[in-house]
Amino acid sequence: MQAIKETHFKFPNQTGFYKGKVRDVYYFGEKMAMVATDRISAFDVVLPKGIPDKGRILNQIAGYNLNATKDIVPNWVLSTPDPNVTTGFKCEPFAVEMVIRGYLAGHAWREYKLGKRSICGVALPEGLRENDRLPHPIITPTTKAKVGHDEDISREEILSRGIVEEEDYRILEDYTYKLYQRGTELAALRGLILVDTKYEFGKQQNKIYLIDEVHTPDSSRYFYKEGYEARQKSGEAQKQLSKEFVRQWLIENGFQGKEGQKIPEMTDQIVANISSRYQELYQQMTGEKLPPIDYSGIEKRIEQSIVKSLN
Repeated sequence: MQAIKETHFKFPNQTGFYKGKVRDVYYFGEKMAMVATDRISAFDVVLPKGIPDKGRILNQIAGYNLNATKDIVPNWVLSTPDPNVTTGFKCEPFAVEMVIRGYLAGHAWREYKLGKRSICGVALPEGLRENDRLPHPIITPTTKAKVGHDEDISREEILSRGIVEEEDYRILEDYTYKLYQRGTELAALRGLILVDTKYEFGKQQNKIYLIDEVHTPDSSRYFYKEGYEARQKSGEAQKQLSKEFVRQWLIENGFQGKEGQKIPEMTDQIVANISSRYQELYQQMTGEKLPPIDYSGIEKRIEQSIVKSLN
């Protein structure tokens, strides 16, 4: 299998191009085509090797969840003409990511362990352990950095700095809580717990839309529901379904995206292991095995699907 590391299409009616951490975005006036590549990022750094199948797995999971939440908030999607491609309309993105947490895990736990009892201006009670359920879901926004690391920011800072207008921010908060509730319900159907996730929103013609991916293992953290309580009581690590295993591998090898740190070698075996984990994620979240795909001429297939969908 080959990984789709990047694309270099030149469409006759193309008006722009943007290379994100893991997606290549082609603009056509007010429309856009987003190619989910097999690039993988962690700690806001793109790792040197692509992961075969990752792009189409995340694109299809995102498509399912965008469709399953469009009654809550309208989204940017027009079509999914290819396993690796989503087309939609262009929105002006808000410069914040709406992170919502129902459990104390990941970045929030690392901050809590350092003694912090307030994250993004939200107070946390004493006595919590890693992976404990929070008294209620909390929103801990981050800035959306074009270069470098996203940073924690409070609701008060967002409003005082005029990053988002208060009326819009109230709508974003409302959508975030409702989406997290829906995501929790969808996860439960698959025997999963939605631990935390992030949402991105944009505006078009003064209307707010949900953009980017939703409830994927890259944008969300999941625990297996079965055995969660027993593992918490015994102090065992939770069984996770997310990209956290990649972060943990990097941490164990001395990398957290900080200056001077070197990305550990990604051997063929490491790449194969990560790819198989993503296939496991797909099966758990969809109830189906990932179908095989012909990788010969895959870039041509993607290019043709974009042309066809826009015509």
